[in-house]
Amino acid sequence: MVTKNQIKFLKGLSQKKNRIKSKKILVEGDKIIREFIDSDYKLDKIYSTEPLKYQNYPNQKLSEKHLKSVSNLKSPSGDLAVFNLKDKAIENEKIYIVLDGINDPGNLGTIIRTCDWFGIYQIICSKNSVDCFSPKVIQSSMGSSSRVNVFYVDILEFINSKNIPIYGAVLSGEKLKNEIINNGIFVFGSESNGISEDILKNIEYKIKIPKYDKNVKTDSLNLSVSLGIILSKIRI
Repeated sequence: MVTKNQIKFLKGLSQKKNRIKSKKILVEGDKIIREFIDSDYKLDKIYSTEPLKYQNYPNQKLSEKHLKSVSNLKSPSGDLAVFNLKDKAIENEKIYIVLDGINDPGNLGTIIRTCDWFGIYQIICSKNSVDCFSPKVIQSSMGSSSRVNVFYVDILEFINSKNIPIYGAVLSGEKLKNEIINNGIFVFGSESNGISEDILKNIEYKIKIPKYDKNVKTDSLNLSVSLGIILSKIRI
């Protein structure tokens, strides 16, 4: 059975400072664990109430009591795994998704999953955005966090380093038509604040998703929904 120090360590991985210090992350649920195993993340150990199903991997039995004390889920599935963080670098791509000041872990997780669906395997975030290895982000991504890399950079420096068109999703933009866009940076701001003014000044093309008609009362769309609609229009 696990020791008190192991339980303390596993609990600590819910905090960003401990993930950075240990260079490890916690993943919950059999499906997501197996997707991380199939990725280029290196498995440290699996902790499970049914360890026999992981007999081909380093594992340890975890009691229901300890599971509930460690899990970040309301209804724990019975399986936890620790993976090592990997070294990664931004790769040159034709399409970049850039997120400015996103702070909702559920939104980021859904965005990671959406990018995975549309074949975009890296996301650029501002340094004040929510941590992509937060348990809620990993859970919301439904395994896509194992395939989509997220980088935290100075956005202005990043967009100025690329000689490609810069698009920004804003309510005052022009209607985005269905068309293949082969290269470009697509910037999205948070739902509460939008794109920062200093970044907005560098946007070349302001785009929007128009309402169905003028009688629609909703004033905005969820960020992850907006991103999904825009990707569906440019990845046709």
